[in-house]
Amino acid sequence: MAAATLHSVLRRNSLLPLFETRRLRDLLFFSSSVDRATAVCGTTSPDPHSMVEYLVNSCGFSPSEAAMFSKPLAHLRSTEKPDSVLNFMRSQGFDGAAIRKVISMKPNYLCYNVETNLAPKFQFLRDLGLSESDIVDAILKNPAILRLDVHRSLVPKLEMWESLLGSRELVLKHLKKTRWFFFSSVKKKLHPNLKFLRDECGIPEERLSLVLRSHPQLISLKPESLRALVARADELGMPRQSRMFMWILDALLMVSKERFEAKVELMRSFGWSESEFSSAVRKNPTFLSISLDMLRRKVDFFINVVGYTTSFIASHPNLLLLSLQKRVIPRFRVWEMLNTKGLWTRRGKFSYFVKLSNTKFQEKIVLPYKEKVPELLDILRAGECEGK
Repeated sequence: MAAATLHSVLRRNSLLPLFETRRLRDLLFFSSSVDRATAVCGTTSPDPHSMVEYLVNSCGFSPSEAAMFSKPLAHLRSTEKPDSVLNFMRSQGFDGAAIRKVISMKPNYLCYNVETNLAPKFQFLRDLGLSESDIVDAILKNPAILRLDVHRSLVPKLEMWESLLGSRELVLKHLKKTRWFFFSSVKKKLHPNLKFLRDECGIPEERLSLVLRSHPQLISLKPESLRALVARADELGMPRQSRMFMWILDALLMVSKERFEAKVELMRSFGWSESEFSSAVRKNPTFLSISLDMLRRKVDFFINVVGYTTSFIASHPNLLLLSLQKRVIPRFRVWEMLNTKGLWTRRGKFSYFVKLSNTKFQEKIVLPYKEKVPELLDILRAGECEGK
């Protein structure tokens, strides 16, 4: 059943032909030429010390780095393949720093055959529409691409992600920007996790897709890690059928158990009960991403300056996501000044002030009173400067 489901997912969005014969022939002709050239001029590397010198001279590694990265290359007795790989990567837009980064991740890349191991991967990425600089970015973020088979691994991954995210554009965006995006196995991670969330947790695919478009790493976890994450969300009392459930999983993914407990203790010190903490997380789990220091400063300001109760903050966790220096403090000063001058008696609640968009705040609060209280603009400008 699982295999049939996976097959239907992969078949949903068939990949356009990956290789244009003429361009691939040109690419392979180049690599073959490089191989022949380096076969003639490649130097002999009879001992590990020579390979250390090679990595220093040809890649720009420091002697200590070269000594470390040369160990997997100790079996080489010629620099023919390393020369070929380095020449090929330079021809594809990799500068010295990018080459060092790739080699440091896996020195054995220098042992690859350009024609059979590397050229097909670059052609695969080029046929997806990526530019030369895009390809460099994609490989630096996902170096596993260089060691995966195009048809057995890269194509299934592309189609699986395209099905999950809903468009190839989003796949390519994450491929260029998200680290190890193409590393996870379809059979061992992606498909089991999808099946677990959909079939056991009862989360519709469209809801899964909504979260994965922004944070695809959630479904790339080891299946046991994902189950542990779901168990943590269950402990907070969030129903799996809730639209917020996936967002809680996403927030918990970014917060270790230790950091989570530290925030529970912090909020307990301000008077929150565990049930209030869980309630706040269920309403807006994003506040878990705030650092302990900033969370402490925000809660302290809302309680000791604004005068909110801890229960009110727990009921309105969105307040904790607002910038303290750029938004909360300047607007509180504006609110205080207008109240002091008796100009804002119709709505006394600061929560109204602080939640307005910048445009609405200017229209409803600043502009109507700027003649009577010209200092308002100075207060807001000072807040902008402090926040920089």
